[in-house]
Amino acid sequence: MSLVKVVKVSKSPMAAMVAVGVFWGGFSALVPDIKASVSASDSALGMALIMSAIGGMSATYLVPRLGQALGRKIIPFLGIFLAAAFFYPTLASSVFTLGIALFFAGASVAALDISSNVRISALESKLGMHLMNANHAAFSLAFAGAALLTAFGRKMGYDQQTILPALSLIAVLMVFFMWDSASGYVESKTDEDEAPAGTKPPWTAILLTALILFTGFVGENATEAWSALHLERTLGAAPGEGSFGPATLGIVMGIVRLSGQFVAEKIGEIRLIFWSAICGVIGAIVIGAAPTQFVAILGIAIIATGMAVVVPTVNSVLGKLVREDQRSHAISRAWMFGMLGFFIGPSMMGFVSEAFGLRVAFFAIAFVVAAMIPAVLALKQQRKG
Repeated sequence: MSLVKVVKVSKSPMAAMVAVGVFWGGFSALVPDIKASVSASDSALGMALIMSAIGGMSATYLVPRLGQALGRKIIPFLGIFLAAAFFYPTLASSVFTLGIALFFAGASVAALDISSNVRISALESKLGMHLMNANHAAFSLAFAGAALLTAFGRKMGYDQQTILPALSLIAVLMVFFMWDSASGYVESKTDEDEAPAGTKPPWTAILLTALILFTGFVGENATEAWSALHLERTLGAAPGEGSFGPATLGIVMGIVRLSGQFVAEKIGEIRLIFWSAICGVIGAIVIGAAPTQFVAILGIAIIATGMAVVVPTVNSVLGKLVREDQRSHAISRAWMFGMLGFFIGPSMMGFVSEAFGLRVAFFAIAFVVAAMIPAVLALKQQRKG
């Protein structure tokens, strides 16, 4: 399948994924500066990041109803809110105000992210094409680009007060591409009790998907948020050079996701997730044990290879296990729990790091990612059933 065709048919959600990637790439690369600007300890930063989880969960719960109200306008509408979210961390002057900023940023990111994934899943069902990995590759490459720009900006002496507003201009540009007459939101029932008898969503599959999403997001976003600090504080990288950690993660994930677009069709989606989990565990262990910056970067590349295809691929699996009118409800409910990993992963890292150091925190990430393996095997049985 041509990537040009993939871009053409999923232009609107792909633009949204790019905007989300730019936000997280810039934010993750700025974590050392943001942490210092509010004089936060590791655990205090973890507490502030929990607020983004609360905001994200709140938004995810409301997405199906918001989609029914706005229809095809939901993606550009939420894109505007995401563009504004770039400014929230720049207004924080304490850990408390950073928590408030991250609550609204988390809500903006999660709402646009889940809406885009629902739309991609609907397009996959309608067109019979595998689109998830290519769209998530757009997120990763945008993440990497923003992290690299931020790395160079930090080395030139700029901080979040300048870098984040500059990156917001990219998100504003993406909003124009989100307007697409073909980007209609596929409505689904928001209350499964309204469905005819015997047609309720497969909750076992939804919960297994949620667990896989949770562990995948923990591995991905904990590395995004803390790799820069790990390189600079634990391994002695110069200020600004730590940002190359998140940049490496984004570049590798983008490349692997583009490959996953084709590998999923060759070896099967379940098998792809299983081996990705194994790779993720190895990568986290390498990062934690790394004696040098080079080895840590290698570990980041390994965990990126593992985590790259998990989220988009399991989204595709769930989308095929439910009816079209159940898809929005099923994916949003799986993401309500799964998205917690996106935010709780970095928070957990803060608490573990405060007590035992970042090396042990990355070993803890390996343990969490390992929980994906039995969940994948159980989901395989659901798909056979």
